[in-house]
Amino acid sequence: MKLTSKGRYAVTAMLDLAFHSEAGPVTLAHISRRQDISLSYLEQLFTRLRKHRLVCSTRGPGGGYSLARAADEIAVSEVVAAVDEVVDTTRCSGASNCHDGQQCLTHELWDELSHQIFEFLNDISLKDLMDERSIQVVAARQDDTARNRGTHEVRLPTGKSDAEPV
Repeated sequence: MKLTSKGRYAVTAMLDLAFHSEAGPVTLAHISRRQDISLSYLEQLFTRLRKHRLVCSTRGPGGGYSLARAADEIAVSEVVAAVDEVVDTTRCSGASNCHDGQQCLTHELWDELSHQIFEFLNDISLKDLMDERSIQVVAARQDDTARNRGTHEVRLPTGKSDAEPV
């Protein structure tokens, strides 16, 4: 299957954006910090996402990215396709020349699997993912972790602990 990290990172970044854009535009630096995806890689992904009108950008102070449409109107398959990912499980990339220049014995099986995966991703919106309790728990944990990065615990003489910026 040819779904690489590019597609997975794009979906992850878009889901992060969906969770956080209600408060206004979200910077790529914040997504980078929460999702541990390099800023330069996110810039490349968001150029493609913007070109496919899945996100819009706001310049200046308080700027960043927002979803171009409601989260329930953006299918996971759109995000994957926007970053030039192809869900293809065939050996020949769908060209039907997988065995001595002709279709192999199992081509139809793998081609149908590719179609089923696409339909599966097409039936899931960012909002569907946001509504999943297990995903909400992970998002909250990532928010807490990102908030706490750059701090370390200091023991006070009273025995209590206090977080102090590094």
